[in-house]
Amino acid sequence: MTVEGATVGAFQGPGLVVLVGVTHDDTSTTAVRLADKIYDLRIFGAEHSSSAIPEGGPRELSASDLGLPVLVISQFTLYGDTRKGRRPTWDAAAPGPVAEPLVAAVADRLRERGADVSTGVFGADMRVALVNDGPVTILLEV
Repeated sequence: MTVEGATVGAFQGPGLVVLVGVTHDDTSTTAVRLADKIYDLRIFGAEHSSSAIPEGGPRELSASDLGLPVLVISQFTLYGDTRKGRRPTWDAAAPGPVAEPLVAAVADRLRERGADVSTGVFGADMRVALVNDGPVTILLEV
């Protein structure tokens, strides 16, 4: 991920790119629950593990199980409403002073859990490049 041509976050190999949208009723408790759910979500196969999976062991593993990196990006556009007209509205997205600390709380909780976390720059025009393996995109709400 780059901002004004400078790389601000990156990782090689498997990991998670997490787009975090914040709405008006989200709280720090919501942020912690979301981070835990993200890190514990069993979406990786055993092929991503550097150690042998025992016979009868789990066939789906989490980023936590595998110690995978996470890139956390604020993304107010997740709350774009396009039900009326041809222009999205962003009314459901929390304003920056509310959203920024909650996006930071998600990243902080992931770090507390031991994740190697990179973040975007809140409010910046970011360019994100990724390889979406599968492709798999999952919407999580807590």
